[in-house]
Amino acid sequence: MKALRLMSWKSEAVLEEVPVPEPGPGEVVLQVGGAGACHSDLHLMHEFEPGVLPWDPPFTLGHENAGWVHALGSGVRGFEVGQPVAVTGAWGCGSCAHCLDGLETYCERPDLAPVPGGGGGLGMDGGLAEYLRVPAARHLVALPAGLDPVDAAPLTDAALTPYHAVRRSAGKLGPTATAVVIGVGGLGHMAVQVLRATTASRVVAVDSREAARDLAVQRGADVALAPGPDLAERIREVTRGVGADVVIDCVGSDETLATAAACVRQLGDLTIVGIAGGTLPVSFFGVPYEASLQTTYWGNRRELVEVIDLAARGLLAAQTTIYTLDDAAQAYRDLAGGTLTGRAVVVPTDAYRP
Repeated sequence: MKALRLMSWKSEAVLEEVPVPEPGPGEVVLQVGGAGACHSDLHLMHEFEPGVLPWDPPFTLGHENAGWVHALGSGVRGFEVGQPVAVTGAWGCGSCAHCLDGLETYCERPDLAPVPGGGGGLGMDGGLAEYLRVPAARHLVALPAGLDPVDAAPLTDAALTPYHAVRRSAGKLGPTATAVVIGVGGLGHMAVQVLRATTASRVVAVDSREAARDLAVQRGADVALAPGPDLAERIREVTRGVGADVVIDCVGSDETLATAAACVRQLGDLTIVGIAGGTLPVSFFGVPYEASLQTTYWGNRRELVEVIDLAARGLLAAQTTIYTLDDAAQAYRDLAGGTLTGRAVVVPTDAYRP
């Protein structure tokens, strides 16, 4: 089968022929219907070096996956061949306290996981291929009727990650609250929809690209602003001078973090989702009093079930550009060039069902 593989750090991914995987006991092999091309993969390809992560190439990219059950390993129950499913991406040990609570993103025994601190497309072979081996059936979520794997694939990260961030601050997102999303690209345009679907808060979108701001407004943002020296002041004007209750930074650069700290209100939440490598100096007077700063990593299986339910009800939908597997490398070039609006989804040519 064809697979887009990262063969070494600081290199472009290449399309190769590899064997079709077979399921071992408890495992499931999927025919891939769709796999999202994520901006974090660009960091894997171009920035990381040996020793930064507890695993190394080669592996097949693609940590945002959905498809149809192709083969079941011995002992697997609850799924059948041909069934459409989405894949939760973080694969933990399954037995530590966090994993037993469904928080495999924060597995405390990574030495017992299939790959330490990773999963499919992150140290293990992912979904930018015709078939994907999933090491345990617990990582699968059945798709409801009417939700195609091509549409479900980006939900597993681009929607799940901001959903987790929003849920974490749910108590601060009442009808009088304001939430700011900085960077309304692949994750950010989903964050706007999550806020609109699950809270009554006012939503402010921030992005340098006019097309991204327009999409954010179409998907539910009340206000869309471009960056500039007076951005924090303009956000405070929207919030009657007090600042935003919640700021979700989907970029994570020095500039965006400084903006986030300048516009979050006292007792507010500043959540860093983007991994652009920025830093935010924290001191007693550096952030508003009792403002909370946190990072998050992905989301959990229970939250993915909720995300898929919202999508099936028409409350969440990714803006996507479709690429065939033969053109998967071009998806990353377009992503790096900033020409994409929304999310890139790669599909094997014979799997795409319009």
